[in-house]
Amino acid sequence: MQQPTLKALIFDVDGTLADTESVHRAAFNHAFEELGLGWHWDEALYAELLDISGGKERVQYYWQQVKSDVKAIDAQAVQHTVARIHELKTAYYEAAVNNGEVSLRPGVLQLFEEATNEGVLLAIATTTSPVNIAVLLRKAMGPDWRHFFAAIGDGTTAPQKKPHPMVYEQILQLLRLDARECLAFEDSGNGLKAATLAGLPTVITPTQYTRRHDFSRALHVVPDLGGVHLSDLRAWHQSHWSGERLLTVE
Repeated sequence: MQQPTLKALIFDVDGTLADTESVHRAAFNHAFEELGLGWHWDEALYAELLDISGGKERVQYYWQQVKSDVKAIDAQAVQHTVARIHELKTAYYEAAVNNGEVSLRPGVLQLFEEATNEGVLLAIATTTSPVNIAVLLRKAMGPDWRHFFAAIGDGTTAPQKKPHPMVYEQILQLLRLDARECLAFEDSGNGLKAATLAGLPTVITPTQYTRRHDFSRALHVVPDLGGVHLSDLRAWHQSHWSGERLLTVE
């Protein structure tokens, strides 16, 4: 079989493009305080809750844990409260990003530039909201950030969240590429599972919240993308499809 050529890089957002989770956690806690819920997510708890993909889904899951009779409450009232939490949380997060509290992780912008210059497509596959994507990349890349990406999939386009591969399958369809022609970039176990189920070799850049996840199925694990160039990615991609074994970098 002919060796596939690397034609696209597909990126997760939260944790992968930027280490956003601490700010997301603060944003959730702000919303809880504003609504007088008496909830607080510390780092250890939030690390566990990240196993649930999607902000609203995370809140609903937690609510069911602390108040097991939540199903007895009027369903519409529950949905309204969850939506209000997410609204307050999103506003806090957007302000934090605009205030410079979040920046892209090392090497991300350089890799974007190299890929663009060499005709390798860029895409996003995330379970976060379009608002969160836009505020982060507008701040980091300017008002024309959208033009750098050939396809974007998010929590609104893919209702089945990671670890389901739906968002990656959608991106591959939009790009009109085979999974063998792409690399995915993730930071979590759920993300890795979603990408690999879609057939994508995956590079992992863990965060403090995900470093204990099982990344045994990753193509490569690196602390971040600083010093990682497109030539490296092409070599890793080629090694994967030629059956060579790669070493994980801790």
